[in-house]
Amino acid sequence: MIRFGLRLAVAGGREALTRLIVIAAAVAIGSGLLLTTLAGVNAVNAQLTRYASMYPTASAADADPLWWSNRQDYFHGQQIIRIDVAPTGSTAPTPVGIPTTPGPGEYYASPAFRELLAAHPADQLGDRYPGRDLGTVGPAALTSPDTLLVIAGGTPEQVAKLPNAQQVTRVGDTPALPEATVNLILGVIAGGLLFPVLIFIGTATRLNAARREQRFAALRLVGATPRQISMVAAVEATAAAVAGTVVGFGLFYACRGPMAGIPFTGMPFFPSDMSLGVLDALLVALGVPAGAAVAAQVSLRRVRISPLGVTRRVTPRAPRAYRLIPILLGVAVLFFAISFRPPTSDGQAAVFLPGLLLIMAGLILAGPWLTMIGARVMARYASRPATLIAARRLADNPKAGFRAISGIMLALFVTSVAVGVITTIVANRGPAPVGSTEAGQVSFYLPEDAPAAPDSLFAELRSTTGVRSAAAVRENPDRTSVGEPGVIACAEIPSAYGRCADGATVAEVATGLIPFRESASSARVWPAASVPLGDLQQLPVMSIVVDTDGSAAAIERARTMLETALPAFQAAPNVPGDFESEFANVLRGWKQLANVVIIGSLALGGCSLAVSVIGGLTERRRPFSLLRLSGAPVRVLRRVVALESAVPMLAVAVVAIGMGLLAAHLFLRAQMGYTLVAPEPRFFVIIVVGLATCLGVIASTLPLLERITGPETARSE
Repeated sequence: MIRFGLRLAVAGGREALTRLIVIAAAVAIGSGLLLTTLAGVNAVNAQLTRYASMYPTASAADADPLWWSNRQDYFHGQQIIRIDVAPTGSTAPTPVGIPTTPGPGEYYASPAFRELLAAHPADQLGDRYPGRDLGTVGPAALTSPDTLLVIAGGTPEQVAKLPNAQQVTRVGDTPALPEATVNLILGVIAGGLLFPVLIFIGTATRLNAARREQRFAALRLVGATPRQISMVAAVEATAAAVAGTVVGFGLFYACRGPMAGIPFTGMPFFPSDMSLGVLDALLVALGVPAGAAVAAQVSLRRVRISPLGVTRRVTPRAPRAYRLIPILLGVAVLFFAISFRPPTSDGQAAVFLPGLLLIMAGLILAGPWLTMIGARVMARYASRPATLIAARRLADNPKAGFRAISGIMLALFVTSVAVGVITTIVANRGPAPVGSTEAGQVSFYLPEDAPAAPDSLFAELRSTTGVRSAAAVRENPDRTSVGEPGVIACAEIPSAYGRCADGATVAEVATGLIPFRESASSARVWPAASVPLGDLQQLPVMSIVVDTDGSAAAIERARTMLETALPAFQAAPNVPGDFESEFANVLRGWKQLANVVIIGSLALGGCSLAVSVIGGLTERRRPFSLLRLSGAPVRVLRRVVALESAVPMLAVAVVAIGMGLLAAHLFLRAQMGYTLVAPEPRFFVIIVVGLATCLGVIASTLPLLERITGPETARSE
């Protein structure tokens, strides 16, 4: 029977060969995307593992320990990771990615950081890292080709005094960071893409199911057993799926390099990180053909009843309104979280995750019911025959009409939630606007045990091109629970940050001259401090605030001067927005990944719809032929087919996006107290273009209608 099944699949005429090619092509695209998704998850895990190698934990062993200290710096909004190391003996471990541990006055730099050093003047960057350049840090220590990393050597006494200094005896075997949030986002996004892929593969393997049912029913009538029919169907579907899976592997490896360069997570991957494990390869290589065989078995369930069962078509039972219950429960859970948000992260996850999953499951469950309601409304207000026919057919079997677009619905919901949350967070916590006072400020926050800043530092800063002022904010000895933490002489307050109260000589101010989560204002009036002006110099310095003209050169020169004058601190001088810029870039990377999910899911949805349209046309060629013989123009039949596919897809898109933005708003209100900020127009442009492309794919199948519904098709012989 295996040989017979292969013969039917390959030598069964033009129709069988066309079906085989279409199924193989569909499976190739789906399996290629499936492989890319699995490789992307592996690449993120590789990034996290390398990131963990930069932050080893203190350990004890027989080997000599290695002093290790991590610090962060910024340049033009990009984070620079500095690692200071010092071995205590000959058996101390060597950091990952370099051949030997650098000694005092020596360092290794990542390729991207070396390019940065060569491209900018030393007074803006290079002076922060004096010493002898020993070479390049290898990829094994870098999370991304763009990582800015420097590994500097020192003496054990020097490194031991640095922030976060610790002794380690093992480097590079730290497990990946337990980033639960990242894993959750990856899982949701991967699910949002995998579901359309599986829908696409399942739709493709069911292509022309009705015609195959009739053929297999005929085989049953001439004596074939159900087991033999199942074997033939499985062989036919598996043959196409195996061919498509092989092509899918080829597509993945051909596109792996360009895909690795896309900063899905805020930074590009190394091509080698986009790899597949043995389990991943086996999962796709065996799972996709097995899934195709299962889909073929499911499509023959009516033939198993009896050889004539395929001819006894009845209208399926209409879906009921109870399918809306999971959606309503999910929304109710998110509303509940606004007033009763658990205090712990685990408790919050226990509330938000089930709520989102309930909505996702509810959308899939309620999809047929929504399709049926939409079809009935369309039929009620139909003014043309094509609209009425399409509406009646959708209402007759809404499950079939919704099946091909269910992946689109889930993907649009997931990405709408992600884009809505990310857009709102970036709007509230993003970097300072270009040209604002905050964007030109360099602040250096000093710990309590910091040495006194040399007096010459302020003179050098004020004489630097682009620097407007430089002032020291000192610790307020009389701070109350509502007072400001710092004090400063009124004469030193730059006009852009406000002024003192009338008659005051010393004012209470915020540490960086800008209150938390507020903007700088020249109209702000700082309250008078109780500290006499003569005692101000005796107070410890909390921060040094440098106001510049906002140019990148002035900011980086000031930052470099502060770092070289006061080098050994965990927090480097920063511009309000350095961390925010990095955070926003990461979030934008996730948003870009969400956009990829939208594009991929819409492309898959369009292909699934095209396959469904082709299958529906071949299954209904005789009824359409009879309609043409009765006088129905071809354009009417084309309009019927287009409406059957386009109306549910557009309705599903509106519902999914609306529910996604609602869920995002409820999550933001409950978790952060934010109000949803509407996504950028680009988000909606991507959706509109994607949906238009889907409609174009559907339209490309309509010329087939005229060719397969000629008068000869209506003949009964």
